Amino acid sequence: MAAEIVNPRSDSSTDQEGGAEPLDSFDPAFALHRGGKMAVQATVPVRDKDDLSLAYTPGVAKVCMAIAEKPELVHDYTWKSSVVAVVTDGTAVLGLGDIGPEASLPVMEGKAILFKQFGGVDAVPIALDCTGVDEIVETVVRLAPSFGGVNLEDISAPRCFEIERRLQERLDIPVFHDDQHGTAVVTLAALRNAARLTGRSLGQLRAVISGAGAAGVAIAKFLLEAGLGDVAVADRKGIVSTDRDDLTPVKRELAAMTNKAGLSGSLESALAGADVFIGVSGGTVPEPAVASMAEGAFVFAMANPNPEVHPDVAHKYAAVVATGRSDYPNQINNVLAFPGIFAGALQVRASRITEGMKIAAAEALASVVGDDLAADYVIPSPFDERVAPAVTAAVAAAARAEGVARR
Repeated sequence: MAAEIVNPRSDSSTDQEGGAEPLDSFDPAFALHRGGKMAVQATVPVRDKDDLSLAYTPGVAKVCMAIAEKPELVHDYTWKSSVVAVVTDGTAVLGLGDIGPEASLPVMEGKAILFKQFGGVDAVPIALDCTGVDEIVETVVRLAPSFGGVNLEDISAPRCFEIERRLQERLDIPVFHDDQHGTAVVTLAALRNAARLTGRSLGQLRAVISGAGAAGVAIAKFLLEAGLGDVAVADRKGIVSTDRDDLTPVKRELAAMTNKAGLSGSLESALAGADVFIGVSGGTVPEPAVASMAEGAFVFAMANPNPEVHPDVAHKYAAVVATGRSDYPNQINNVLAFPGIFAGALQVRASRITEGMKIAAAEALASVVGDDLAADYVIPSPFDERVAPAVTAAVAAAARAEGVARR
């Protein structure tokens, strides 16, 4: 799979509806996307009849029969062990919401070229014209023989939790919902370094998360698994707590494992004395609530394009500030995690991605910062060439240690 930055298929002569000026004549985003952002590229030559007879019939028949007799050879003699399906139903695309499968394709293509650019992993965008849990699961299960892993992308909560769980149960390849776990891995890495910078451990920190969707739920669970002292999660109706009678099954499970402090009420009230704010919901947190946080607090306001707390406000009260934007320091960007996680899993033909593999990824990502740690540098840039190799190696080693590696 080749990422085409300068697209050879560009043709600005294509007319828009009604003969209007083409969109890409005045917008560089449209110009870059014309014809798509990727293409299939052969890795072997087909220059003459001898090449053709090896790449296709009759030579290919020998390989097919060998795989039929010994199915595990598919990893050695096809692209299966190095390619990921990027699967969506288009129901939760970036901050755009439910825009459908066709409109999701530019994002899925983008995800695929990020896999290649930052992890050396080939990826294929697959946008499904169905939204039912059963339909999505059955479709992906039937597609799975062609792929070494499945990256679920931009599928709305709470369906995304069940889809991922059921696919993990039925498939023997890694299934990873990046909106959940990629965000959680990068958040943990940044939080580890923020704590190190201020001389604290994760166990000493109390966090408040704004948003109980896919990212919020996954971050809360993952931070607790990694040793965070306490975390409360807020949705539109306030803190997710066991005394509420309006919770979905996912939120009831979340309430049972979070909020040791027994908080209830609003997000703003929970922030009083909190050490960490993590925003994955949008909206705006009032400045007085930010001011009420503990001294030396961390504010990770990751909504795009408008963070829940503007960095200028956050810097008045917080020791470390992070956002989801590339124009501010400390960008919490999933591209720091998912390419290396899949590269490491595929490298050892892992049957799944475990909690230990994700924690190893976060630790490796945090370690890239090293002695350069500073308030405006708790997480490396996606363009730091050390990131993907460090994450890949750590994930592969963890897969072997946890017994899910098959080579």
